Amino acid sequence: MTVSHTSHSEVAVYVYEAPLRLCHWVNAFAILALAGTGYLIGSPPPSVGGEASASFVFGWIRYLHFAAGYVLIAGFAFRIYWAFAGNELARQIFLPPVWRGGFWREVWHEALWYALLVREPIKYSGHNPLATIGMHILFVWFTIFMIVTGLTLYGEGTGMGSWQHTLFSSRVIPLFGQSQDVHTWHHLGMWVIICFVIIHIYVAVREDIMSRQTIISSMFSGWRTFRGNSAPRDSH
Repeated sequence: MTVSHTSHSEVAVYVYEAPLRLCHWVNAFAILALAGTGYLIGSPPPSVGGEASASFVFGWIRYLHFAAGYVLIAGFAFRIYWAFAGNELARQIFLPPVWRGGFWREVWHEALWYALLVREPIKYSGHNPLATIGMHILFVWFTIFMIVTGLTLYGEGTGMGSWQHTLFSSRVIPLFGQSQDVHTWHHLGMWVIICFVIIHIYVAVREDIMSRQTIISSMFSGWRTFRGNSAPRDSH
């Protein structure tokens, strides 16, 4: 009887530092709360009979939306700080190397990989180039857009003289035309963020299975493990 042994090797790289991982989950739960309450603000539940003080459901929805908004602002501000204070991968989504021709060739390769038109992906310690572009546009810039329009709408409630109204409402509403236009774009931005979250989770699960690297657990432990004999292409 012959027993065959197959070798098994793994390469592990420390990718995400603890402050970045904490910031990721704080922002994730804030976005989840904002999306849920934002949907209810745009499509409010039926009014409840009786004394208003005994059923302040919509008031609590608005309160949670505003509170989660400030949590996201603080988390996003810290994320920008950590892009400079953390390791090289911490600033990857903020500064994609769009000036390099090789970067765009790798973006195209990843697009073919997601379309199942190539056999193997290129492995990276951090985000692959296509994911970097997606995170830069759909997380960085859309988060800024939602923060600015959200503070603009909030400033209407706090009124003239508040810093929200002075810095945002009085400046941003004229750019959009009127208040309702800001409401509409802010609501559409919510759906863009929701679609981004769905795609983000799907791609993370898909890559964890198909590209043989630990995408999901790396945001808990900080370590990314590459199964098989291939190491990441970058030098981090």
